[in-house]
Amino acid sequence: MKIFNEVVNFFKKNFYKLALLVLVVFLPIISLAANPPCEEGKICNPINISTLNGLIKTILEGVVKIGIPIIALAIIYSGFLFVSARGNSEKITKAKDALLYTLIGAAVILGSWAIAQLISDTVLQL
Repeated sequence: MKIFNEVVNFFKKNFYKLALLVLVVFLPIISLAANPPCEEGKICNPINISTLNGLIKTILEGVVKIGIPIIALAIIYSGFLFVSARGNSEKITKAKDALLYTLIGAAVILGSWAIAQLISDTVLQL
């Protein structure tokens, strides 16, 4: 019963974060999904991707399309942190950390897309 209470408390504390995660991840998938025509009694592929390479490419393109605006907003937020620091060394350190983590996240997102493109082109040439 103690574990159940801990799980319930976790969901109560993080409900808004979980709801935002569901909206950010699943809402674009549901709303942008095309409904291709298919024959009755057969299972249709809703995303029209037949290879693992295409699936990874589609997922990474979606992550990049969602991630770039988030990165831009995070850089703007870091700028506001720098401006609002007004010489306070603790706040400047917080702003530097926010900018550093934003740039690392941007590098990971764009780097993963670039590496996937490189691997895809290499495999397709074989």
